[in-house]
Amino acid sequence: MKDVSVGICGLGTVGGGTFNVLTRNAALIAGRAGCNIRIARVASRRGRDDLDLGGVPFSTDIFDVVNDPSVDVVVELIGGYDVARELVLAAIANGKHVVTANKALIAVHGNEIFEAAENAGVVVAYEAGVAGGIPVIKAVREGMAANRIDWIAGIINGTGNYILTEMRAGREFSDVLKEAQALGYAEADPTFDVEGIDAAHKLTILAASGFGVPLQFDKAYTEGIAGITPYDIAHAELLGYRIKHLGIARRREDGIELRVHPTLVPQSHLIAQVDGVLNAVLVDGDAVGQTMYYGPGAGAEATASAVIADIVDVARLVASGGSPRVPYLGFRPEAMADLGVLPMEDVQSAYYLRIQAFDHPGVLAKIASVLSEHGINIESIMQKESEFRDGRIPVIILTHTVLERQMNLAIEALESLSEIDGKVVRIRAENFN
Repeated sequence: MKDVSVGICGLGTVGGGTFNVLTRNAALIAGRAGCNIRIARVASRRGRDDLDLGGVPFSTDIFDVVNDPSVDVVVELIGGYDVARELVLAAIANGKHVVTANKALIAVHGNEIFEAAENAGVVVAYEAGVAGGIPVIKAVREGMAANRIDWIAGIINGTGNYILTEMRAGREFSDVLKEAQALGYAEADPTFDVEGIDAAHKLTILAASGFGVPLQFDKAYTEGIAGITPYDIAHAELLGYRIKHLGIARRREDGIELRVHPTLVPQSHLIAQVDGVLNAVLVDGDAVGQTMYYGPGAGAEATASAVIADIVDVARLVASGGSPRVPYLGFRPEAMADLGVLPMEDVQSAYYLRIQAFDHPGVLAKIASVLSEHGINIESIMQKESEFRDGRIPVIILTHTVLERQMNLAIEALESLSEIDGKVVRIRAENFN
């Protein structure tokens, strides 16, 4: 059997997991790949005397891997933007295939990287960057190749999902975040996770792969979960909903929606049952209908599973001497659609509103009148006398579907009323029908 040589850049959580699984399951992987996958060299920007590399050459200069003529496939697992971009472009320039788990790199620099790879005739594979161990990119690009994909939605950040799951017990956001950091689910700086940036990276890639459009991360709408309270979670449950931090991409004739935000989902929907650090992605195709992909979105060996699946695909190509068989984003460059990202004000959804009102006669009528003036219909309204405090009472409203632009104007008008105290809390709602 032919040997295919792999060089691994980065020996952190995912890099270490990839090394271990490639080594442990070498015979099994060779049987599936049809060739021996040999780790020719590894590199990490810091020394790793704690790891037993079994005699594999090690370097603290990651570019040693790229410049090693014996390496066929460079596996980029260092993360970040700038150095990773330089490394990947250097590997492509040297005629090497690339496998990466770096969603930020692909979301931000993917258009440039894929163009360079196309010109060089090499593969850049990125399955592990989107949903950890869940093979959703392969499912979208290959398993659903016959479908016009209309929308994609998912829980694609385990940290945020863990926090919202734990908050259902009445716990505050800040307390659960500290716990998530102590458990290793959240970074010391959790901004990317809790503000939706990590999910937006992943959603950008999913949308490009599903709709055949360029990567457009800079236009994605992101909204985090720091403002979600146990009160909102509990009242959403009373209305039959669960709050999830979702990435939603929808293809329309005039463009695509690309948005990450807290979302009310019916409790009866499968995605509402996905708890803890797990991920789930819904994909709606015109032929197959709704499908859901569920599992661990992070972790050393779960992510390594997806990294190695890409390595196996590339190794088969190298061993056969063939050319790349699947376009990078699932579409040939000439078949890509010229669809831009729509502004958030052009998006439609239903809304959960929490309004802190002074307990004056006629306040509900005034609220209903403002919503009606802006073309917004009320589906349900909740006001509990037991929640009356200091002359104020929360009013919870669930609306029918309406344009975000209309809701923006209505909220501005509501907040200007003398009967309303402070800001109106808004959470979008989706039914995925």
